[in-house]
Amino acid sequence: MTTTAKVPVPIDKSAEPVAVPRRAALKAPIMLGVVTLLVALLVGLGARAGDTTFQLATDTDFFDLPEITLPSTATVWTLVVLLAACTAASALLASRGRRTPLWLVGLFALLAMTAFLTWAAADESLTVIGLLGGSITLAVPLVFGALGGVLGERAGVVNIAIDGQLLFGAFAAAMVGTLVGSPWGGLVAAMLAGALVALVLGFFAITYFVDQVIVGVVLNVLVIGLTSFLFGQVLTENPDTLNAPEHFSRLPIPVLGQIPVIGPVLFRQTILVYLMYVAVAVVAWALYRTKWGLRVRAVGEHPKAADTVGIKVNRTRYTTLLIAGLVAGAGGATYTLVSVPQFGEEMTDGAGYIALAAVIFGRWDPIRATLAALLFGFASNLQLALSVIGSPVPSQFMLMLPYVVTIIAVAGLVGASRAPAADGVPYRKE
Repeated sequence: MTTTAKVPVPIDKSAEPVAVPRRAALKAPIMLGVVTLLVALLVGLGARAGDTTFQLATDTDFFDLPEITLPSTATVWTLVVLLAACTAASALLASRGRRTPLWLVGLFALLAMTAFLTWAAADESLTVIGLLGGSITLAVPLVFGALGGVLGERAGVVNIAIDGQLLFGAFAAAMVGTLVGSPWGGLVAAMLAGALVALVLGFFAITYFVDQVIVGVVLNVLVIGLTSFLFGQVLTENPDTLNAPEHFSRLPIPVLGQIPVIGPVLFRQTILVYLMYVAVAVVAWALYRTKWGLRVRAVGEHPKAADTVGIKVNRTRYTTLLIAGLVAGAGGATYTLVSVPQFGEEMTDGAGYIALAAVIFGRWDPIRATLAALLFGFASNLQLALSVIGSPVPSQFMLMLPYVVTIIAVAGLVGASRAPAADGVPYRKE
């Protein structure tokens, strides 16, 4: 009689309801209350008379949606009352030891952002399509980086080197894309560059048991130094032959691209955005619906039990980490094949760390991490949109807005969450 070894099913406790201590449950209502107070002070001390116009349609939509014009002061005060109601609901739940639900946080964020935009764009016209569409474009490297982070940490490897993978991917995309005369060649090179950084991370962290956080930080600094040196010594000397890649052009999808609001935002993008949609779906499906994904989560939760039933723990970690590097490298290609005409020093501006924050904010889930990355992308694009319309908000505040949103999201709204049990723990086979 023969027996068949079965893969242990890891218990994903991060997705289960958690009994929240009252002190931890109070984090969300306190943060919501602070934001409500700030919005109230904003409109109270800096009230701006006039109407705010929101444009919702473009010339190529199936039909035109009317512009929405709102009285600035009255609208903002109405929204402040609604924000206070959401805060009270969150406080009531916290008093009962319950976590503030995600939909309430989302509703609060929508109301707060509408209030801020109504105030900032008083006597101006704000194009909603451009704001949302640009947000998705800026979120592409964050989403790819977050997906790479989710894959690595689900397998038990802390991937601090996301920023290095993005930056090295951007460099490789610019250089190889210029040499071969095709953005597709640049994209492949970017993915391989990201995988190379991941391989080095795995070599030290998995094979030689070096602290994963330290290795990741060192790799980020190494990539910054290497790309800066090559940029100054090679690319700057030969900009036309080594640093002038052909870009991906926008590729509108027929019919879908003509749906009002949704079409211009989601379906009039570059091929990298469409690849992002596919990557999110594939990673979520593979992680939760395939045997491979089951093994990845097993080595991230309980590697010893996985090894007992015949799973090669370190091999699985290496494979997953390389796939994560390929994904993150594709995000780096966005910088030089879509966003800007050529590679520049430290052009990622720490986006890898924001992607890592999206992983934590999304509780190590690919869908939630993607939504968190989109939030951070929206915050990044908001500063550009308000600068164009001449908002009274100081430019220094707008530049720090994406990072402020990151801190608020991770520190105030994540609550009690748990990383994979073996995340960051090297596996030594006895």
